[in-house]
Amino acid sequence: MDNQELLKVTVKAADDKRAEAILALNMKGISLIADFFVICHGNSDKQVQAIAREIKEKAEENGCTVKRIEGFDEARWILIDLGDVVAHVFHRDERTYYNLERLWGDAPKVDVLSGLNS
Repeated sequence: MDNQELLKVTVKAADDKRAEAILALNMKGISLIADFFVICHGNSDKQVQAIAREIKEKAEENGCTVKRIEGFDEARWILIDLGDVVAHVFHRDERTYYNLERLWGDAPKVDVLSGLNS
């Protein structure tokens, strides 16, 4: 699976669990960590965990190895490292506080949501 397909699987998994304000950033040439960041949030600890669990399961179903998951038990900011794609699943309050969109403001946004419902 290439990184574009992995990005779509990640965004769709988050969307399937009703993640809010899903944003994908193209990090190529900006970060050495990953090609894409996916940022989203849930409104409760349980929803944040459900979103992260769904991303992990769908990635594995599609043959991707999940390299690392951090923050799952606390459910305030869960980071899921899929290699070329890193997903940041926040609790709503934490997303506002850390504001990764501003921190990585020079990264171009990737429109992956428009194709999900077609």
